[in-house]
Amino acid sequence: MRGKVRCGHVTKQVVSALCPGDIAIISHTNIDELAARELIERGVGAVVNCAVSFTGDYEAQGARVLLEHCIPLYDCPSHPDLLTQLSNGENVIINGHYLFRERDQSMVTRLAPVTPEQWEALRHNAEKNMPEQLKRFVENTLRYAEQEKKRLFTPLVSLPLRTSIAGRPALIVSRGKYYKEDLHALSNYIVARRPALIGVDGGGDALLEQGWCPDIIMGDMDSVSDKALRAAQDIVVHGYMDGSAPGAERVKQLGLAYHVLPAPGTSEDMALLYAYDNGADLLISVGAHSAMGDFLEKGRQGMASTLLVRMKVGGRLVDAKGLHHLYPKSGRMRLPLLHYLKTWV
Repeated sequence: MRGKVRCGHVTKQVVSALCPGDIAIISHTNIDELAARELIERGVGAVVNCAVSFTGDYEAQGARVLLEHCIPLYDCPSHPDLLTQLSNGENVIINGHYLFRERDQSMVTRLAPVTPEQWEALRHNAEKNMPEQLKRFVENTLRYAEQEKKRLFTPLVSLPLRTSIAGRPALIVSRGKYYKEDLHALSNYIVARRPALIGVDGGGDALLEQGWCPDIIMGDMDSVSDKALRAAQDIVVHGYMDGSAPGAERVKQLGLAYHVLPAPGTSEDMALLYAYDNGADLLISVGAHSAMGDFLEKGRQGMASTLLVRMKVGGRLVDAKGLHHLYPKSGRMRLPLLHYLKTWV
């Protein structure tokens, strides 16, 4: 197999640069399903991982999805400097269990193929680990919930945004599992009700991909494109409780106006809280992270802030995660659920 290298420590940045047939070189322990599907959509030729694609600690699905789509997957965790040893656009060859530079046929590293049989064996281990993993996750969540409850129940400050939120629905889009399919399923609802469209980081690009211009982009600004930032009416950078706001520098370099919003928890939590505190009569979340697996894939060992936020906003929240499964033929939401979302407050 021959191909051009696209490499980086952040998988979603590698994905955005991929051309069909490229070989992605990443460092992604327990590849998640969303990352795998995006690699496949971009036409990746093979994936070389400088980490362990599936450890068996929990049921990360990315390796399985790549293998099911016949994408060659190799691990080489003992060679982390591969990401800097090769250059983007360089031609390489994968032959057997080895990676070679095409220009001089020199061997770069030995590769360990990931097989369906290995994945299945590790999955059984993950099943056995699940009760203990869940116990630790719950304990961590409850411990931090006790510490964070006061901050999370204090209303967020109101910002002088151009986008009006009060008295209208707010559609809050994150890059979680099924976000593309679920956003597509909501197309008719968006046309009918014109909710405030809030993209959480890369959720702004998700809206653009479906033909919708984001009203507000909120988050750390680490996974949203310049195009989406320039298209949004308002940009809200997540400010942390220690006073820092790392995402502000990027927006400033683009010459765009922005606001910093100090808020505890994740950027998804911030978006839900802001819409709630500023009078949105209905919150519809797409691609939200709300289960243990979602958080483990993000490297979080608990979900204290998300648990507390959902306790607070739950009376107005409709979680549209997996909505497209209810509309397998057209992929778009129709009555009676459209009517339900029009009238439910």
